[in-house]
Amino acid sequence: MRSLQRLSIFLLIATSPFSCLHYKTPALPGSRQPQFTDDGAWCWFSDPRAIYYHTASGTQVISGWVKADGTIEAGALNLASRTVQTATLQDTLEKDDHDNPAFVQLADGSILAHYTKHGTGKYYQNKTNTAGQVKSFSPTDTIDMIDPAEYTRYPKKTITYGNPVRLAAEHNRLYSFGRWTGYKPNIMWSNDNGKNWSTAKVMITNPGPFNPDNRPYVKYFSDGQSRIHIVFTDGHPRNEPTNSVYYAYYENGNFYKADGTKICAIDALPFVPGQASVVYQATEKLGKAWVFDIAATESGNPVIAYTRYPTDQDHRYHYAVFDGKTWVDHEICASGKWFPKTPAGKKEPEPNYSGGLALHPTKSNTVYLSRSINGVFEIEKRVTQDNGASWKIYPITQKSIFDNVRPYVPRNYKKGDKDVVCWMQNVQYIHYLNFKSNIRYYIEE
Repeated sequence: MRSLQRLSIFLLIATSPFSCLHYKTPALPGSRQPQFTDDGAWCWFSDPRAIYYHTASGTQVISGWVKADGTIEAGALNLASRTVQTATLQDTLEKDDHDNPAFVQLADGSILAHYTKHGTGKYYQNKTNTAGQVKSFSPTDTIDMIDPAEYTRYPKKTITYGNPVRLAAEHNRLYSFGRWTGYKPNIMWSNDNGKNWSTAKVMITNPGPFNPDNRPYVKYFSDGQSRIHIVFTDGHPRNEPTNSVYYAYYENGNFYKADGTKICAIDALPFVPGQASVVYQATEKLGKAWVFDIAATESGNPVIAYTRYPTDQDHRYHYAVFDGKTWVDHEICASGKWFPKTPAGKKEPEPNYSGGLALHPTKSNTVYLSRSINGVFEIEKRVTQDNGASWKIYPITQKSIFDNVRPYVPRNYKKGDKDVVCWMQNVQYIHYLNFKSNIRYYIEE
């Protein structure tokens, strides 16, 4: 009888929506989770900041970061041995967490890394050999993507962020996105594995007269076949009191709204936010927004993770799914306020730096997020079966000393891969120019 009682209790716990028994090991403080590197930071607008890389000898996760001295570094985590190899992409480029590299695997098996300084300098590229060995990254190449004609129309130049994508259906054409000419989202492409690139075109601009200080923020997602999903804002939430969220996708030379309505051809760029699908229309009462991640359901519909700010002290994570006709949008949870440690007597310059959240690239009902618990940001996994109306919660870090923020799930995920989530842990984070951070990871067995 006691054995049956024990079995009943066990089954009740195991099926509880808040059970953590999904994991074979308990949640640990962030400082006890393994490190990708003990010296590294990243932002969330240069992606993929980590990818799976598959070889005959096993699967690796390739990632990269900015070290405390400004060196740009890449690392390869062997998922079987849990060992990490690192390689320098560029020495002491700039101490700024915006400069982290983003990666894409090419059709020949090599890996391309893209990164820039924050607002100045050039666009940088490194490439591995065809075996994808992190130690084989080539010396740095620079790409001159500025089109004089575009610069005449949009006379402000800034080189920030890199987001490379490969589309197999377009003969493995590479696309790369960032904030370049005009302080606006730009697009360029290469038909020869990154040897040569087109000049960049402004992709999204503000309506009305050109405003050089307006800068939409964009996240991208693709399964590498034919479509690139795009989610973006009016601008920076610090500057736009009603910063809304918009969606569009690119496919076969054209840009479309979520319902398939054509916006424009790539040759007719740019378009303005109002031409895209409105995911969230911000108001002063509901709060401005910022975007954090985008993925797609098995049927190809977009899924968006973003934050609303009823106030700068109150950050709310949201999950929006397009069901084919409309956006189904639910709040996931309140996450606290910003995570930078504001010096006493100073005004916080980045009050919209949330802990962050990330979507699993093939299990779009799974979110990894960072929220403040007892004054410290912790990482947890949440899973929904009803488009975000309810969530099962699985803690990954607990009772941490340092903040755990900006989680990310590597792209290029294949069936059978172990689920991996990486994040930035802050020993000290005052500003994107003043930080001491490391990159941690968790492998779900």
